[in-house]
Amino acid sequence: MSDQKGYSPPNEMPRRPMASVLTGQKALVTGASKGVGAGIAVALAQAGADVLLNYNSDRAGAEQTADEVRAAGRTAVLFKADVGNEGEVISMFRAMTEQLGRIDILINNAGLQRNAPFDQMTMADWQTVIGTNLTGQFLCAREAVRCFKRQGIDRSISYALGKIICISSVHDVIPWAGHVNYATAKGGIMLMMKSMAQELAPLRIRINSLSPGAIRTPMNVEKLTSQEEFERQLLKFIPYKRIGEPEDCGRAAVWLASDDSDYVHGATLYLDGGMTLYPEFAHGG
Repeated sequence: MSDQKGYSPPNEMPRRPMASVLTGQKALVTGASKGVGAGIAVALAQAGADVLLNYNSDRAGAEQTADEVRAAGRTAVLFKADVGNEGEVISMFRAMTEQLGRIDILINNAGLQRNAPFDQMTMADWQTVIGTNLTGQFLCAREAVRCFKRQGIDRSISYALGKIICISSVHDVIPWAGHVNYATAKGGIMLMMKSMAQELAPLRIRINSLSPGAIRTPMNVEKLTSQEEFERQLLKFIPYKRIGEPEDCGRAAVWLASDDSDYVHGATLYLDGGMTLYPEFAHGG
């Protein structure tokens, strides 16, 4: 085994200009300190949106994301809140409307892991993950819908009353041993999203999900030590043979939040390089 430390897989994402398709819109992104949440927040700003950046513990990471939002010429507001705490979520949405004037887009992203073999998983492991990853999305979506209904449609901004994008995972369909709490939350997000979409469609509130696979986040790359380790741990599960970037998620979120996708509703977009295509069966199983 190689002794090399901190191997960084190559970035093979195509470089494309970002269109200003969200000009005048206001977005709230939970879990915006790093990884997918940070990538989406910056992309929304590059597309023209002002952004409230939620964080729970990583203030420094949120500040870094805010710097990138401001570098794109947009307003960034930071707000510390535990998305699993109802009172804190209500306060965050109040701050959103007070400081940015309205909300047009919710990115329901905050999430965490507490991994354990099933028979060793504690109630704290279970409740912490379900509380943030699933209950947190419910609480934020509920407050967003209340805000959307109060403010009404402004077609000079968007033809939808509001847009909610639930960040899930390929593990909403792929079982994951040792991560039962995480996979349960992600599976729950799928039917919560679809049920909300069914109920709220007549109000012109669009609700969809993004389900990323292996994205360049600390969780996925911090233990890589070599190209061989990268290929063994990640690439063998990805038919497209590259790791995803937070910017991949950002571009998809911009499209789903824009009127370019106005007829897309109740859908899950998998950003996984084909991970959900059962790669083990590509050569006959």
